[in-house]
Amino acid sequence: MLSALDAADSLAPFRTRFALPAGIVYLDGNSLGPLPAATPALLADAVTRQWGTGLIRSWNDEAWIDLPATIGAAIAPIIGAPPDCVIACDSVSVNLYKLAGAALMLRPGRRKILVEAGDFPTDRYILDGLARTTGARCEAVPRGDVAAAIDGDTALVVLSHVHFSTGAVHDMAALTAAAHAAGALILWDLSHSAGALAVALDADNADFAVGCGYKYLNGGPGAPAFAFAAARHHAALQPPLQGWMGHAAPFAFAADWSPAPGIRRLLAGTPPVLAMAALAAGVATFAGVDMAAAEAKSAALAQCFARLAAARCPGVAVEMPHRLRHGAQVVLRHPQARRVMAALIAHGVIGDCRPPDRMRFGFPALYTRFADIGIAVDTLAAVLASGEWQDARFDALGQVS
Repeated sequence: MLSALDAADSLAPFRTRFALPAGIVYLDGNSLGPLPAATPALLADAVTRQWGTGLIRSWNDEAWIDLPATIGAAIAPIIGAPPDCVIACDSVSVNLYKLAGAALMLRPGRRKILVEAGDFPTDRYILDGLARTTGARCEAVPRGDVAAAIDGDTALVVLSHVHFSTGAVHDMAALTAAAHAAGALILWDLSHSAGALAVALDADNADFAVGCGYKYLNGGPGAPAFAFAAARHHAALQPPLQGWMGHAAPFAFAADWSPAPGIRRLLAGTPPVLAMAALAAGVATFAGVDMAAAEAKSAALAQCFARLAAARCPGVAVEMPHRLRHGAQVVLRHPQARRVMAALIAHGVIGDCRPPDRMRFGFPALYTRFADIGIAVDTLAAVLASGEWQDARFDALGQVS
C-alpha cells in the first residue's frame, strides 16, 4: 500500500532537490530542514567568487544589498502574501519584538497583549519584555478562550498559527476577524506553518506575521527569519528597532532616522549574506510547489503514520491529527519519550522530543515518502518490543550521546 501511495505522489520528484543521507529516515524537518542539494554549490559561489573575487563590489554587482527584499518576495507566495509585504531578516524573536512594538504604537491607549497560554515560550519572553518597557501587560488565556478575551483594551493578539508541540491549528481568518471587530491588531507566528501549510495571510486579512527560515523553508541552522506587514500598515509603521538598513537613505549617514518606504523599514542591521544565500536556496526548493497539494500530502502522511503507530506500537499514546486541519507533525506520548527517541535515532529514525512526554515526528511534503512511514513504525515497534530504549543514552537535546 505504501509503495502505491509513493508511486501516485505528484510531489515525489521534489525529493531530488534535497541531499538526504542514506540509511536515515528524517522526520525532524519541523525543527531543522535537511540540506537542499543546490545549497553547497551556491554557498561555495557566494564565498569564492562573490566574496573572494567580487569583494565589496558584490553588494551591488551581486545585489547583496537587496537580498532581504528578494528573498522576502520569494517567501511571499508560500505564505499567501504580496511580494512587497515580506522581508527576510533577523530572527523570529527579533522580528516579533519589532512588529509587536510597532503594533502597540498603532493602538495608543490600549495596553493589553493577548497570547495563548502554553504557546512557544520565547514568544512570551519577548512580549513580557516588551510589555515591561512600554507599560503594556501580557495576558495569557487558554486556547479556547482567545476570541472571548479580546476586548476594548486589547492592542494586539499574538498567536502561533500551528502550535509547536501539539500541531493544533488556529482558524486564522476567524481570529483575525475577531481581533479586528474589537479594534485590535493580530500578529501570527508562522514558524510551524510556512512551508508546511497553505497559508493565506492576505486573504485572511492578517496584520502582521513572523516566521522561521530553518524549519520547513530549509534555510540551514539558524537561518534568517522573515517578517510580514500588511500594506495598509506600512506608512504608519514605526518599528522600535531603528537600524541603518531600515533608513530611507542608509548611505547618506544622516544623524536622524527616517523610515524607508514600505516593508524595508523593518530592516535593522546589515544582512548576513552567506546565511541569506543558504536561505535563498532553501526557499527555492518550493519553486513550482502548490502549497495546497503540499499540505494535503503532509496530512496524508501524518494520518498514515498515526494509524500505523496506534495499531502496531503498544505503550505509546497517539495524538491523532485533526482531520479538518493539523500541522505537518504527529505526537506520540510515552513516559520515557527521550529514551525511546534516543533509541530510534540510534537506528536511523530521527524525530525529536518536547517535555514532558511527547515525541514529535514531522512530515514535510517535499521529501518525505510513505515508505519512510513504514520504516519508522517498524523501527519504533521493534525498539518498544526489545526494551532497548531503557538503556538508551541521550544528551540535553534528547539525541544519542
